[in-house]
Amino acid sequence: MSFIDREHAARALADRLAPWRGRHPLVLAIPRGAVPMASIIAERLQGECDVVLVRKLGAPFQPELAIGAVDEAGRVYLNSFARQTGASDDYIEAETRRELEVLRRRRRLYTGGRVIDPAGRIVIVVDDGLATGATMIAALSALRPQKPASLVCAVPVAPPDTLEKVALYADEVVCLDAPHGFQAVGQFYRDFPQVSDEEVIDILRARPGQEPA
Repeated sequence: MSFIDREHAARALADRLAPWRGRHPLVLAIPRGAVPMASIIAERLQGECDVVLVRKLGAPFQPELAIGAVDEAGRVYLNSFARQTGASDDYIEAETRRELEVLRRRRRLYTGGRVIDPAGRIVIVVDDGLATGATMIAALSALRPQKPASLVCAVPVAPPDTLEKVALYADEVVCLDAPHGFQAVGQFYRDFPQVSDEEVIDILRARPGQEPA
């Protein structure tokens, strides 16, 4: 399966997430790419849109390869192969510090420090695709202690082995395609541009499910 763009993927995901329509789910995007998708999904499900902030920890000399991820509280999830990339304790600590600074900046920039309480709510965590699954696992792990009524992972595409790992952290996983021979998320989109901070801010200011300020 391939998608024209993130909007196409979001509409297809929203169709699969229809059982939650009208139950005011909290749709949380992993920035930045998933934010436009979460906005569409929240609108279609009559829910609320916001972000869950986690950051990938890149491998030494291979920053695009996620050896793990960190959440806003500084909790770190490491992939099983992290040490095989040459990532030492000192490297992981330094990488974590750098990414925590990004998370703090994004929280101020995107929401002014506001955090929506997920307790007792259906929470749907959206990303535009999974590779290693590290950021999704970090996001789900950060949300679980906050006692959502149900925790759903929703993505257009991911490798089968990644979905198996992620399923351990979610109450339900919704994925449109789990192809073998997966290389990168972008290969499944015809148009896959970067999403800017400005786009994220604009979307969150007009986020579905919110009354105008």
